[in-house]
Amino acid sequence: MAQAFDATSQQALLTTRAEEALALAKQLGADAAEVGASVDQGIGISVRLGEVETVELSRDQGIAVTLYVGQRKGSASSSDASSASIKATVEKALAIARYTGEDPAAGLADAALMATHLPDLQVHYPWPLNTDEAIALALSCEQAGRDVVGIHQSEGASLSSGEGVRVYANSHGFLGTQKGSSHSLSCMLIAQDENGMQRDYDYTSARNPIELRDPGSVGREAAARTLRRLGAKRPPTGTFPVLFDPTLASGLIGHLMSALAGGALYRQASFLCDRLGTPLFPSWFSLEERPMEVGATASSPFDGEGVQTRDNRFVDQGSIASYMLSSYSARRLGMQTTGNAGGARNIRLISPQTSRNALLKEMGTGIWVTELMGQGVNGVTGDYSRGAAGFWVENGEVQYPIEEFTIAGNLTTMFAGLVGIADDIDTRGSIHTGSWLIDAMTVAGS
Repeated sequence: MAQAFDATSQQALLTTRAEEALALAKQLGADAAEVGASVDQGIGISVRLGEVETVELSRDQGIAVTLYVGQRKGSASSSDASSASIKATVEKALAIARYTGEDPAAGLADAALMATHLPDLQVHYPWPLNTDEAIALALSCEQAGRDVVGIHQSEGASLSSGEGVRVYANSHGFLGTQKGSSHSLSCMLIAQDENGMQRDYDYTSARNPIELRDPGSVGREAAARTLRRLGAKRPPTGTFPVLFDPTLASGLIGHLMSALAGGALYRQASFLCDRLGTPLFPSWFSLEERPMEVGATASSPFDGEGVQTRDNRFVDQGSIASYMLSSYSARRLGMQTTGNAGGARNIRLISPQTSRNALLKEMGTGIWVTELMGQGVNGVTGDYSRGAAGFWVENGEVQYPIEEFTIAGNLTTMFAGLVGIADDIDTRGSIHTGSWLIDAMTVAGS
């Protein structure tokens, strides 16, 4: 990197700036205030066909101030953390607060809920990687894929590595800081036969660089995923069971969490409004978040309002057990925050698991989906319709690749029709899940 990143000194500086902003807000007459500040630095490399395409060294910082005058709220932000900029930002937020309408739900989270248990969750692992080393890793990843027989072309390989610091403070006296890191390596390749070209990719991602997969294995897996798509056909139209690959099953959980989010609920923009305590999944399925999991992708001891995070079970034995609430959305709904300002952290399933092959056998004849396209999900009704690609399955065996078809259903019936979950858990993101088998969806193909 162009300049060493000293996370500890940045943490101290942001803490000072946040305290400065809070003191100034109080001095200027704000009744309450909260400040979020962050700084991130990273390197990004992309290569293609053995040549370097881009080298990007980035450094971003920002400070955001939210002030309350009674129940009037004003927010302002700046990318400059100097004292002069902080003064201007606080003054701007205060001016906005004085002229906005009152909102009975506005205000800081309750003081009694502020985080007091602030352990080191081990999410900061710097990678002392110079530009030449980063380029070499990306090149070796791509070359490993290009060396596989049948690979025709490359879309390239990319490496990114970054670390940062965030600070949140408010006028309750809470101040929390966290250092973090994120590293990834990916490769996308192209293969061609008489039916045309196909492309696919693979990637590895981790907080700790020693947990990244070997660059060669990423390139070879990208090649294998690309080659298996050659000769794709369109599937027949009909109603079939559908197996969602783990990366796509995590998307289904994402749609669930969006529907459980307080913002969608109080706006009556969720298909799960007024469903608390009602069945949604089979009774063997439970889902929870574990924000204090050591070393995990989204771990944090406090949420975006300084509230102590905690394990939350959102689905318990098939029924909706909890919504996902910030203080504001909780007040709008007449409930209490679940410590989810800023979203859910580290979603984990609690359910029986079997092998993917066992689910394919149980499927019999149907579709294994490995790619989805488009954004055809209606959060208000739960209607689901996406373009897809994957594999046709007969008698529990994969027959051939398929493409240019759509799958459609409704999330409520899809969740109720969950047949099983595989043990091929994808741990690269904040949602950990294996493949999902849904009993029936409408397929529009040939």
